[in-house]
Amino acid sequence: MLKKSILFALCLFFLTGCGQPRQNELEKVGLLVPDTISDQVWGTKGYKGLLKIQSRYGIEVFYKEGMNNQEVVREAVKEFSGKGVNLIFGHGSEYEAYFAELNEEYDDIHFVFFNGEAKGDNMTSLNFDSNAMGFFGGMIAGEMTKTNKVGILAAYEWQPEIDGFYEGANYQNPDVQVEIQYVQSWDDVKSALNHTDEMLAEGIDVVYPAGDGYNVPVIERIKEKGLYAIGFVSDQSDLGEATVLTSTIQHVDRLYELVAEKYLNGELESGNLYFDFQDDVIELGKYSPNVDKAFQNKIQEHIEIYRQTDKLPNQF
Repeated sequence: MLKKSILFALCLFFLTGCGQPRQNELEKVGLLVPDTISDQVWGTKGYKGLLKIQSRYGIEVFYKEGMNNQEVVREAVKEFSGKGVNLIFGHGSEYEAYFAELNEEYDDIHFVFFNGEAKGDNMTSLNFDSNAMGFFGGMIAGEMTKTNKVGILAAYEWQPEIDGFYEGANYQNPDVQVEIQYVQSWDDVKSALNHTDEMLAEGIDVVYPAGDGYNVPVIERIKEKGLYAIGFVSDQSDLGEATVLTSTIQHVDRLYELVAEKYLNGELESGNLYFDFQDDVIELGKYSPNVDKAFQNKIQEHIEIYRQTDKLPNQF
């Protein structure tokens, strides 16, 4: 009798779909950005991701700009909750701390942010595994430099693309010198331009401005000097195809759509998630005509091998 009862329970378990991921209802989605959605780089990409979710699922979406301290974030989450939002994207790493004080209070909302440590059943940190994109950008810089001097203008030390760029440049050109300067901010344009001028004065002729708030003015400065840059986050070839050799692109908009899909299917895990070329959210952008076509093909072959093997050229 006991065996029959266990068998019946198991059959009921699978027939009712209990063995499958639980489906969630994606009711309404909110986006918080620390600055603006009009910066044409990071904030704009987040907003485009929100619009993709709205278009795909036909749901209401909301966003708020200038969400850069605990008080305004708390008020925004309270407002979103009152409107029935159950998935909130905090568009940056700063939201780790903001959401950590709110997630238990709003356990019916799933909080998503970038580049941090997610602690709590309803918190997820999204991380671009960007070492490889930096590596391939570095290969192009190492190939294209005429002075054997390239520069990285990073926002922070923890950025994975920085080590990748350094290794890629040295892999492609063992004679290259790589200088790294840190702005300690995503958007301190004045400091970034000062560092840029210092690099150019030292004979650096390819610069990787890896900060979304200052990379456009830095590229414009490099363009004035007739030198080269590697774009960051967005395809920045429109700033000058003779200047921007390629761009290391992070498709934030695609990632947001992917996260919404995972949430709806009951597959969005809490904790820290990582995404790369294999997830179609990272790629290189349009190449400058100054980059030899044969070398472009070589880079694309390396990227395809990386997609299949998870190994960079220097790991074979």
